[in-house]
Amino acid sequence: MCGIFGYISQKPKSDPASFLVEGLKRLEYRGYDSWGIVYGEKPVLLKQAGKISEAAIGHRPLAVGQSALAGLGHTRWATHGGVTDENAHPHLDCFGRVAIVHNGIIENWEELKKDLRRKNHEFRSETDTEVAAHLIEEQMADSEWRTASLTEAVRQVFNRLEGFNAIAAFFPEAQTIVAFRSGSPLIAGVGEGECFLASDIPAFLPYTRQVVFLEDGEGAVLSPELQVQNGTLGIKILEAKTGRERPTKVERISWRVEDVDRGEHPHFLIKEIKEQPQVIARLAEYPKKEIEGVADLIENAFGSYFVACGTASNATLAATYLFSGIAKRHINFTVGSEFSFLEDFLTPESLLIAASQSGETMDTLEAVRAAKRHGSKVVALTNVLGSSLTRLADETLMLNCGPEKAVLATKSYTAKLALFLLLAYQLNGKLSEGREVLAETAKGISDLVAKDFEEQIRALAGRLRKVEHLYAIGRGVNYATALEAALKIKEVSYIHAEGFAGGDLKHGPIALIEPKVPVLIFASDDESEAEIVSNAMEVKARGADVIGINYRNNQVFETYLPVQKNGFYTPLASIVYPQLMAYYIALEKKLDPDKPRNLAKSVTVK
Repeated sequence: MCGIFGYISQKPKSDPASFLVEGLKRLEYRGYDSWGIVYGEKPVLLKQAGKISEAAIGHRPLAVGQSALAGLGHTRWATHGGVTDENAHPHLDCFGRVAIVHNGIIENWEELKKDLRRKNHEFRSETDTEVAAHLIEEQMADSEWRTASLTEAVRQVFNRLEGFNAIAAFFPEAQTIVAFRSGSPLIAGVGEGECFLASDIPAFLPYTRQVVFLEDGEGAVLSPELQVQNGTLGIKILEAKTGRERPTKVERISWRVEDVDRGEHPHFLIKEIKEQPQVIARLAEYPKKEIEGVADLIENAFGSYFVACGTASNATLAATYLFSGIAKRHINFTVGSEFSFLEDFLTPESLLIAASQSGETMDTLEAVRAAKRHGSKVVALTNVLGSSLTRLADETLMLNCGPEKAVLATKSYTAKLALFLLLAYQLNGKLSEGREVLAETAKGISDLVAKDFEEQIRALAGRLRKVEHLYAIGRGVNYATALEAALKIKEVSYIHAEGFAGGDLKHGPIALIEPKVPVLIFASDDESEAEIVSNAMEVKARGADVIGINYRNNQVFETYLPVQKNGFYTPLASIVYPQLMAYYIALEKKLDPDKPRNLAKSVTVK
């Protein structure tokens, strides 16, 4: 959640405000409700509630005519204190010599604030974050404001903060940024004559693909003093607990600038929906050695567990059916936030398979840490190289679906399903068959995102935009599809949507069915088809508007949306329809499909 972007440069930026704002815009997908920037030796501070693109800066021009060697920006998602200009980051100490931005929650902030108030510190916001600025001020009271002492002050303060946090402190007089992380991600970028700090790679991707991943419990110092000592690098990495410096390992990433742009598409969401055929086709060629390695871990484990949150949890639930049907293998499934109540099942022989698009989902990481405490092995499925999840895991399968910037997960969902399918086939000794299934599925999805089907979905969205409730039902692996379909629609259109197992209808949910309420029916050419069609008849008898997604039409469907005949692998294709519905309903309701209210792309707090 939230975004951090900062820079130092050997040459002053002529328009540092715009430079920082553009970097923050590339982090908007993470979710936020206010933003702010600070830059320059005589610091300029600008912060506002609302979206960057909607900012009314008439009384204070964005470009104030001051060049700057360094600056820091932030997008905030409110936790402590309302959405106001005063609560937006950065926050200053009493004298304006320190500017702080922060992701996470400082759990002991009230105790720290009381002590600071007794020492006559003046607070201007309701946030927990401001505490850190005043603590650094206290720490620096009798010190010379040089890089070494500034670094030590921030390190000492960071170690006093309880909870999972990432803080970055900007010192205008020294033109230096010092940052530390615990739980919440931070990444440094190394450019030519400049270096960067950010929550995620897209913030600085136009300027460099050379990155330094900070481990949990590490910090980074970005300073002109270091540039003098180390050429153009300007970055030092050190341990938060001890202050010891570690070698700066610079890695090159493969992402391109065009990967994080909308291109010809009006929104990231529709771009990423349409990229799914290419993603699945690419995953069909996944390296055999990596699939074999993870399959061997599953084969040899005494108890395997899936853990994930949100959309990823729906993918892992679907995977339990794939492993049962293809590999004849049982794997336990738990949502990440509930895993701590079940961790006593773990042993050193257990295997935890954790899925997260960002690799920074806090509840999932907590489950992984629990597995580590019990000595269990961990496999990660994630889309972000160098993420916390990849660094905790024993083995990682990368989703390789490219940056996903819309808050709604789409291509990362189908990428997870594709990798789970390959693993299941490998366990059955039929990896080549799994590759063929994925290649065929990729072709089928290409047809679904073609213009003709899009127009049909757009028309359907116009019909659905005014409904108050929508339900989705499926059986077998399509139960997970129903859950994911409902999630997609509620996330971006704000329509109340729920997914059910078809067999559960008569155990309560059928009471919700009333005339004209839309019900999505997910069917496949497997043993569940006849029963789910019977469920469709039950809801239609009570007046429901039945929308059927299947390889063949049925008279019970009021609206029919075709998918290829592909057995219980059908969810890879059929989920595309509700993804498109969600997008076009949002457009019909004049909502932002890329940034739904109250949601963040990466949930880095519990």
